[in-house]
Amino acid sequence: MNFLKFEHGETIDMLRESVRDFTAKEIAPRAAQIDETNEFPAELWRKLGALGVLGITVEEEYGGTAMGYLAHIIAMEEISRGSASIGLSYGAHSNLCVNQIRRNGSAAQKKKYLPKLVSGEHVGALAMSEPGAGSDVVGMRLRAERRGDRYLLNGNKMWITNGPDADVLVIYGKTSDQGITAFLVEKGMKGFSTAQKLDKLGMRGSNTCELVLRDCELSKDQILGEDGKGVKVLMSGLDYERAVLAGGPLGIMAACLDVVVPYVHDRKQFGQPIGEFQLMQGKLADMYTTFSACRAYVYAVGQALDRNETTRKDAAGAILYAAEKATWMAGEAIQALGGNGYINEFPTGRIWRDAKLYEIGAGQSEIRRVLIGRELFKETS
Repeated sequence: MNFLKFEHGETIDMLRESVRDFTAKEIAPRAAQIDETNEFPAELWRKLGALGVLGITVEEEYGGTAMGYLAHIIAMEEISRGSASIGLSYGAHSNLCVNQIRRNGSAAQKKKYLPKLVSGEHVGALAMSEPGAGSDVVGMRLRAERRGDRYLLNGNKMWITNGPDADVLVIYGKTSDQGITAFLVEKGMKGFSTAQKLDKLGMRGSNTCELVLRDCELSKDQILGEDGKGVKVLMSGLDYERAVLAGGPLGIMAACLDVVVPYVHDRKQFGQPIGEFQLMQGKLADMYTTFSACRAYVYAVGQALDRNETTRKDAAGAILYAAEKATWMAGEAIQALGGNGYINEFPTGRIWRDAKLYEIGAGQSEIRRVLIGRELFKETS
């Protein structure tokens, strides 16, 4: 079906087309199996690297395409349209890990880590949340004790997307009572291990686990940014994270329409296609206009980021609005299909389970509302 065109230019249009074609061929046909088996399709990563989307914000000298944040959002949308779980793993890799290293890493760190992450040879992750510190990120308890020019990390991280598969991880720890520092940790380092893989309601196949660090010894060269200045890295990264991840709910909403629109033509009741009934047409109208409004907001935030106009309240606002509407729209898709929407032969149940994550990850909806309200109050004080 035809969606509203936003005239982002030939480069963005070509990107969308190439990612959509790749997703239709390589991802969408496997989405149900990935959900059922809860297995991460590692072989896709090199293919995504070859497509040029793993380093979409990264400079060309490190193997990236330097296309910016709007492009990143659109790649996220199109991948998530085929499989929201692959889209989530993609966002965790390309934004939470890769973009953080690009923005905050030293020249040596960028040279060491980015090329293999951008090519898909390595998988990336970010570890911020802990068993007792989710939304309260500065309440984290993982300690990074300084021993001369070395650091010993001790503690646990929880709900880490790509954790079981990651080769490179950005991990935050307390280096003093008040100071937080970001570190680059590699798979196989002594004292670092992954614990249980979590059995999730949705986003299955986007592997999530607990991380365990027991006397994990790092050099000062593994610090990302500055010692004790990790809060700045963390908070600024959250703005970019929320904006880019908002592309995931857009893909989910497009997937809902991909299911519902053909169905209302094929399904007949009382001797006619159910799409001819006015109530069903009203449902379609609400779904389409909501989707279009969400796209406009999310794209506008991406364009602002490309102009270096980082806006905390709108990064939070874009994912708040898109996430809640994606969950609503997945529910509408189930309702449109009736009994078929409730059986696993159709993808609507999986789409709903996947959509709910975006109201929780990257700051729950409640936290986003607090942040937006606080920012608005500050601006008018």
